[in-house]
Amino acid sequence: MSTWKNDAVIVIGAGVGGLTAAVDLARRGAKVTVLETAPYPGGKMRQVTVAGAGIDAGPTVFTMRWIFERLFSDAGADLSDYLDLKPAELLARHAWTSGGQLDLFADIDRSSDAIAAFAGAADAQGYRDFCRRSAAMYQTLAGTFIGAERPSVFDLTMRVGLGRVDQLITISPMKVLWSALAEHFADPRLRQLFGRYATYVGSSPLLAPATMMLVAHVEQDGVWLVNGGMVKVAQALHQLGERHGAVYRFSTPVAAITTSGGRADGVVLQSGERLEADAIVFNGDASALASKLLGADISRATAVVSREERSLSAVTWCVSAPTSGFELAHHNVFFADNYPDEFDAVFRRRDIVQSPTVYICAQDRGAHDLPAPGARERMLLLINAPPDGDKREFLASEYLARTLSMLKRCGLSIDRTNADSIATTPTEFDALFPGTGGALYGRANHGAFASFKRPGSASDVRGLYLAGGSVHPGPGIPMAAMSGRLAAARLLDDLAVSRGGKRTSQSFAP
Repeated sequence: MSTWKNDAVIVIGAGVGGLTAAVDLARRGAKVTVLETAPYPGGKMRQVTVAGAGIDAGPTVFTMRWIFERLFSDAGADLSDYLDLKPAELLARHAWTSGGQLDLFADIDRSSDAIAAFAGAADAQGYRDFCRRSAAMYQTLAGTFIGAERPSVFDLTMRVGLGRVDQLITISPMKVLWSALAEHFADPRLRQLFGRYATYVGSSPLLAPATMMLVAHVEQDGVWLVNGGMVKVAQALHQLGERHGAVYRFSTPVAAITTSGGRADGVVLQSGERLEADAIVFNGDASALASKLLGADISRATAVVSREERSLSAVTWCVSAPTSGFELAHHNVFFADNYPDEFDAVFRRRDIVQSPTVYICAQDRGAHDLPAPGARERMLLLINAPPDGDKREFLASEYLARTLSMLKRCGLSIDRTNADSIATTPTEFDALFPGTGGALYGRANHGAFASFKRPGSASDVRGLYLAGGSVHPGPGIPMAAMSGRLAAARLLDDLAVSRGGKRTSQSFAP
């Protein structure tokens, strides 16, 4: 007998996963209520106002556009009516304290020519081979892993097909990214550049699997600049959900998820109000559930992620200030010499090195005219940090001098004052996203089987489903969006089964 009464679904959290799940559920007839602690949608995709300017303070890269195009199309809408997207020809600009500057482009030939001039013909050919390997990995995993419910190793093998085991060998699941890159690049600076793909999922290139190479193909398939900033993505998803009847309640923190007979049946808000539901989608970090932050009744929903298993955190600065000495692109990365030591510091010594890698998103460049000399420009600066925000205080002032010194050694000066920037440390990230310690990507993707340890859409508590970057298929804007689609599909499938239907296999393959 069905336990569903009113088709009422509560989505906790208006991050990308929750927003996407709300769209799919609402358009399929569920009565959706989205509850969000913040006064705006987006979760980690947020803006900070500095000197009167809104600066993206979270994710800054929009890729895998097809995921969003399909979501909007399935909801009877056109993505281009909601978002103004411009393809980025220049993917990122890279510089090293030891010397050298290299631009990567969406066009493989242009990037190959740039690498040839930077490091020689052999590494340029290595780059072309690397791109072919990356494309093969993506083609193998896009439908079987990224767009499907969380598989086991056996399930993944069956999805790929026993007759195509060679494809599984191609993705090099047992190799570490850092060593696999040495098969393509002799110049250590190129190993740094492409090793940074591991940080896209909050991991160390010395411990992440070689499958992280597929990021290269994702970027070549399209990196998009969002007019108005990344927050426009969250706003578009919010508008699409409202169009289909979803109700959103912002500034509404949830105190606990309640259960009845072992099944999630509602929530209690911090205000004391109780809301009933037939099912719940949780779009917070899964660690918050295991840590009993939403009640002991649902702590068994997911496994605890230990401090040692957490992904990277960060210290960030949103800055509005003039720059000089180095021509910034939209995306920029500044490297010191000893990349491996940076990750040994974060994951083993639980520290930040004296010369950290610095990422800068210069948000007035790429889609706009260049800022006038001496004019302010909006920037997000980021360095990697240990996810220990629940264990100790991080003082951003301790790391700012070394960050600016690192940039100066690469030729960039930022003419800033304390009034021109707002910092966020692992301590603040833990407060913003409870249960994480400041980890921004859930579980670190370390080892061949780490990807299979992330929880799937259905938790271990009936009626409670999971979405967001801490669950399958992983962190990042497109992956979080996919997680929301998978959670909604599993929820609706369970509803159909409870009413006598048959279970279906959920997949959103490209």
